[in-house]
Amino acid sequence: MRKLSKGLVNNKQIIFSMVLLFFSLNLSAQITHVEPPNWWIGFKNSELQLLVNSSEIGNAIPEINYPGVSISEVHQAHSPNYLFIDLKIDASTEPGTFDIVFRKADGTSFKYEYELKARPKKPEDYIGFNSSDAMYLITPDRFSNGNIKNDIDTDLREQKIDRTDNYARHGGDIRGIINHLDYIDNLGFTAIWPTPMLTNDMNSSSYHGYAMTDFYEVDPRFGTLQDYKELAQKMDARGLKLIMDMVANHCGSEHWWMKDLPFTDWVNQQETFETSGTLRNSNHRRTTNQDTYASKVDKRDMVEGWFVPSMPDLNQRNPFMAKYIIQNNIWWIETLGLAGIRQDTYPYSDKSFMSTWASTIMSEYPNFNIVGEEWSTNPLLVRYWQAGTPNKEGYESHLKSTMDFPMQQNIISALNENEDWATGFVKMYEGLAMDFAYTTPEDILIFADNHDMDRVFTQLHENIANTKMALSYIFLIPRIVQMYYGTEILMQNTAQPDDHGLIRSDFPGGWQDDAVNAFTGLGLSESQADMQDFVSKILNYRKKSKAIHTGKTVHFAPENGIYVLCRVHGDETVVLILNKNEEAKELDLIRFKELNLEGKTLKNVVTGATVTWETHLKLTEKGPLLLTTKNEL
Repeated sequence: MRKLSKGLVNNKQIIFSMVLLFFSLNLSAQITHVEPPNWWIGFKNSELQLLVNSSEIGNAIPEINYPGVSISEVHQAHSPNYLFIDLKIDASTEPGTFDIVFRKADGTSFKYEYELKARPKKPEDYIGFNSSDAMYLITPDRFSNGNIKNDIDTDLREQKIDRTDNYARHGGDIRGIINHLDYIDNLGFTAIWPTPMLTNDMNSSSYHGYAMTDFYEVDPRFGTLQDYKELAQKMDARGLKLIMDMVANHCGSEHWWMKDLPFTDWVNQQETFETSGTLRNSNHRRTTNQDTYASKVDKRDMVEGWFVPSMPDLNQRNPFMAKYIIQNNIWWIETLGLAGIRQDTYPYSDKSFMSTWASTIMSEYPNFNIVGEEWSTNPLLVRYWQAGTPNKEGYESHLKSTMDFPMQQNIISALNENEDWATGFVKMYEGLAMDFAYTTPEDILIFADNHDMDRVFTQLHENIANTKMALSYIFLIPRIVQMYYGTEILMQNTAQPDDHGLIRSDFPGGWQDDAVNAFTGLGLSESQADMQDFVSKILNYRKKSKAIHTGKTVHFAPENGIYVLCRVHGDETVVLILNKNEEAKELDLIRFKELNLEGKTLKNVVTGATVTWETHLKLTEKGPLLLTTKNEL
């Protein structure tokens, strides 16, 4: 073979080197994950920690050349496939994109383009939910199928749509919610809380959303990130607030990092998991968070136990995990312009971390709000988690709102029981009296039911009058209100109590072939349509009622099967009379003299009829009577 000249060899080497350099510098496909996938300028906290996941990335040296952005520290993980990069973002930094160049020991390098955005609005303009709000809680898979093209994704494990199976996916999605914003708005709701809509690439029961396998990705069976943004924007245009359901306690067992965990303590009981040992479930003894006598083993099993075997328990004591969760939640607030967060399984996470988490978010967004799920029926335990509440250990949660499971239980018990000295309405009366224990009771979230408990119509033995009394009461007391989709049309799970799949039944009319359509009223029974109208009338009045939002609360001890509660603000007085009597009853109004209603005309919020407040009021039927001094409803 003829020899090549030295110059030609050198030229080929140069060309080859240039091609190699071009190829390596543009090989961002080597990067599997960079999280958060983008960030913003202008935060109080100028620090950002990037999780970078790529084969053998751990030994790479990252470099950034962008004005105002510097690398303060680089952390290698236990796994060689991760790198954690601490960035410092100066206040003077301009929005834009820049390359993160990764140089490896073998001389190769590659880059990843990263973007810093301008924040879409001022931090104080993220207005959270409050006592003027009523949330509509939706399980998206069961609400409405707005886009049948995304029902099945062949890249995901569960590839079945079966509406006859309570635990399969049914096809509801983000487009289905968007399509029915008119319905939700017209009912009188001011906020929507969908259960999680991030990717749950699990083998079964992925519909509920609480086993995330990617914290930065919208489940494609619900739609796209653009769909989620569209939902947020269209809600905002209507004055509706979007609440995002987040999970700091656990992920799904098929999360992408579970096959290659970055650190030896990324999840709790990690050694047991990695050696296929027997994992401990949580003991669910939530009182160990407050119990001064609690043993170390009980505390450990509460916080470190897995919620269920398919949900690995995240270790928030690992500082990288802690930053990951906080940054992820901030990313979603900015991306969607959220008005609030509902934090799942609140007391199961490390409580020191949860304090830092809430404090960090509320510091960045001073008018924001977060509600934590504490499923305890003792108001002392609910009280403990609310911001500003003194306790012996000096713990400060920074959590503005928690969920009122104690009052929910009191309402159900009161309406199911016969009236006696210690049973019946007195449970509601004394339950509300416990508000003295709360720092700000009006910041607590009340509900008649939710996605994890029997439908309220089932809990109340399908008694319509009692269901109306339950709803009118939660709509009136000093609380933030939440109602589960379908309660307005008496959805129930009586055939199978405690069956979560049945509790989360399809909303009629959400699918094209549905014979009944609750959105239009087609096929609803008389009682369903009546309840829908009842809810709408009261919630639409509630929207405009200063008395219900911020007014003084007065209630009167139950007598003769009647319980009276009142809200007063200026010249607006709202009176709720709950009546268990099946026969007509004369209510002596002299007892309520302090309300200063003598001779005044009050309007029935539901029917529009008027009554004059004199010496007696005839109650003609069992159920609630809601009256207001306002002439216009």
